[in-house]
Amino acid sequence: MLRNILTIGGWTFASRILGFVRDMLIAAFLGAGPMADAFFLALRLPNMFRRLFGEGAFNAAFVPAFTAALTLDGPAKARVLAERMATLMTLWLSLLVVMGMIFMPQIMAVLTPGLADEPLRFDLVVELSRITFPYLLFICLTALVSGVLNAADKFALAAGAPLLFNLCAIVSLFGLTPYVQTPAHALAWGTMASGILQLIVVVWACNKAGLGFRLLSFPKLTEDTRQVLRRMLPGILGASVTQLNLAVDMFIASWLPAGAISYLNYADRLAQLPLGVVGAAMSTALLPVLSRQLRSGKVLSAHRSMNRGLELSLALTLPAAVALIITAQPMLSVLFERGAFTADKVAATAPALAAYAAGLPAYVLIKSLAPGFFARGDTATPVKIGIATVAFNLCLNLLMTPYLQHVGIALATALSSWANAGLLALVLMRRGHWVADRQLRRNSWRLMGAALVMGGILWGLETLIFPATGLWRFLGLGALVGVGLVSYFGATFALGAFDLRELLRRRRRVAA
Repeated sequence: MLRNILTIGGWTFASRILGFVRDMLIAAFLGAGPMADAFFLALRLPNMFRRLFGEGAFNAAFVPAFTAALTLDGPAKARVLAERMATLMTLWLSLLVVMGMIFMPQIMAVLTPGLADEPLRFDLVVELSRITFPYLLFICLTALVSGVLNAADKFALAAGAPLLFNLCAIVSLFGLTPYVQTPAHALAWGTMASGILQLIVVVWACNKAGLGFRLLSFPKLTEDTRQVLRRMLPGILGASVTQLNLAVDMFIASWLPAGAISYLNYADRLAQLPLGVVGAAMSTALLPVLSRQLRSGKVLSAHRSMNRGLELSLALTLPAAVALIITAQPMLSVLFERGAFTADKVAATAPALAAYAAGLPAYVLIKSLAPGFFARGDTATPVKIGIATVAFNLCLNLLMTPYLQHVGIALATALSSWANAGLLALVLMRRGHWVADRQLRRNSWRLMGAALVMGGILWGLETLIFPATGLWRFLGLGALVGVGLVSYFGATFALGAFDLRELLRRRRRVAA
């Protein structure tokens, strides 16, 4: 599991770093205003449906079923299951894409009613959304093929495929902008092209691994496909709850002044680095491991895997959250303050980043706790918990946004995520499916202490280094990152919470 987490996390980290380059260029070309808002809204819609029908609900239902078929019945039976599910997904999503492109004005009128009084801005959102929406079909099929690879312990190319999204965005900004109406149009076309390229890469990797499959002329609803669909349904409802949170955020942000959507997007993108690297890697690697251990009757092994996964999640996200809260302003300034993204936009984005960062450990804990349900075939309980937290998020949005503007939206997201993580942990404990072992209980407080020590050092150093100008800003941020790493791992070693040397020894053992 550790090897798989490091593999997925390494590729995801590379993708996120390239994503920073992409976001820096988007900030320079588009800034934070009507054009940037329109592109981010156009990108958010297919991503909402992708998480609804692709990565979340589908993987939670498909990966355990495919793993069981591969383990118990062999590759041939597993391949048939993949073919039937791929055919069903292609037919359903193709219909969804066609209907979405036809009725895009009506969809956006519901999701972003605050733009109704700005026809030029609304028309741009609709036009860009029609370009990006086919991305949904390709990226959901990519998620299916990636699930096949993950079930077979082939994580590298599936985790590396998102690099193509960022590469296409960068290339399109420079290569297409002179030939289309706006840089936002270039980005929209680049998004659609990246979905096609990602699908090609994972299909090639699947064929190379001997797990290649084809689409059927007509899908057959056999018992195994029905079982996946039955398990998907509550998962889709659960994912719908999460996406409803995002829809609520879009709805409320559309009433705020121009630029608010962009501020939230840039802040979220920066907070997504540790979430993507740690959270996605943890969830992707933990689900097949727990499925195999529980299928084999190794309950204690599954319990131990959950605890070590949660411990590693805290060890990597607590310092990230503290560091982002303290260094939000200089980090945004160094990464984005150029071209159309001016100092006042940095000042507006920094509080939103700090608010998102406050919920960062919760986001990753959710990714680590959810496999405890999914591996047991329980996709319904997270739905019930999600319904409660979406109501909580809506109440917080209504209470805080009138006073905090876009920062209230980010803070509501963070607080509702902590509520979600807490309820997931409570239910698992009550069912006896997870209990925090002595090592996790002992190390959690020590990890928090180490993160606070690091935070104090960063705060003192930041006041000395910033405000810096020119090249010194980059050197100053590099110094903050270096000092933060050294101080955190030094504090964990001093407190006995996290021994880096032991982690490296384990990495060498699993590599061998």
